[in-house]
Amino acid sequence: MSERRYQAQLCLVQVAVPDPGAPEGVRTDVLDPLDEASPPDFVPLAEVLADPAVETLMHAGRQDVAILRRTWSTDVTNVFDTQVAAGFLGFGNQEGYEQLVRRVLGVQLRGGEGFTRWDQRPLTPKQIEYAGDDARLLLALADSLQGDLTERGRIEWAREESRLVEASNDERGPERAYERLPKLSRLEAGQRAAARRLCEWRERIARDMDRPPAYVVPDQALVELARRRPGDRAALEQIRGLPQQTLHRRGAEIVAEIERSRDEEAPPAPPSAPRRDPAEAPLVSLAQAVVRHRSLECDIATELIATQAELAELVSVVLRGTDQSATGGVRALHGWRRELVGEELGELLAGRRCVSVAGGQLSVEDV
Repeated sequence: MSERRYQAQLCLVQVAVPDPGAPEGVRTDVLDPLDEASPPDFVPLAEVLADPAVETLMHAGRQDVAILRRTWSTDVTNVFDTQVAAGFLGFGNQEGYEQLVRRVLGVQLRGGEGFTRWDQRPLTPKQIEYAGDDARLLLALADSLQGDLTERGRIEWAREESRLVEASNDERGPERAYERLPKLSRLEAGQRAAARRLCEWRERIARDMDRPPAYVVPDQALVELARRRPGDRAALEQIRGLPQQTLHRRGAEIVAEIERSRDEEAPPAPPSAPRRDPAEAPLVSLAQAVVRHRSLECDIATELIATQAELAELVSVVLRGTDQSATGGVRALHGWRRELVGEELGELLAGRRCVSVAGGQLSVEDV
């Protein structure tokens, strides 16, 4: 659960493994990390998750991996993510677990406990039953999806994309918060120094309070504080969006932090966003059309293949003749995306292929 917390709290762990001697061939355990009287020893489980010889099944596992990496100090390897896999079989790119179980397995999860308070104790019998079902059905769901993917020759694509889940983390810090501030490029040097100082202060307070940083000072208000650099309580009260509890309890701290920033070296101005040649816009639209065509043809979620921003970058890279070995950020030029459509787009933009329409159908052909 992440609501009203500095970082998400691990409240429950459900594990299912194949077991011929268990009912329905699956052994399920529900483990409580908040059990202060008899806390489980998670070290053996963490070692299994980190073992690349053991496949770990998850659904929408990015947050799960991030929490486990932070709380158990472990990696999670050899992940197969059923939400990711579903995108290669014509399901939505963000298909929810309950809906996917119903559509693939024809099973309705019992109860509706997913959004109950998992951080409160004791848990109800319905919550525990729901949690067990949640993990137990994941084995059957993954098995069905893997079978369909293998038949369609896409199992390795899904495994490749699932590897990205393994790198997830939720570590946060003031530097990253500073870099994500809105309208940062509009701030002058002294204002940027104040913004960075306030980000560092806000992060300390939020961590100590176990509250999201925005609960202390929202980003927009922090930028306004940095821009105006108020020197007293009266000036602070003119900042729109500054929470009243922060103003009353920590107003003097904010003024002091801003004052300290005046003697600090300002961070460099953020790099300007790359300017796009307006003439490239039609080519980006053309690339989008080809991607949508392949998406419909192959029944793969469009968002999984490439975003508009990625296609704009691809157009820029190809037209400028950039060394593609140095374009790690252009996903369409690598891995399964290159196989599906990336190489084709490169040939199209280089003038070696063309798009035609016949009978209301789009096709990409050699020139």
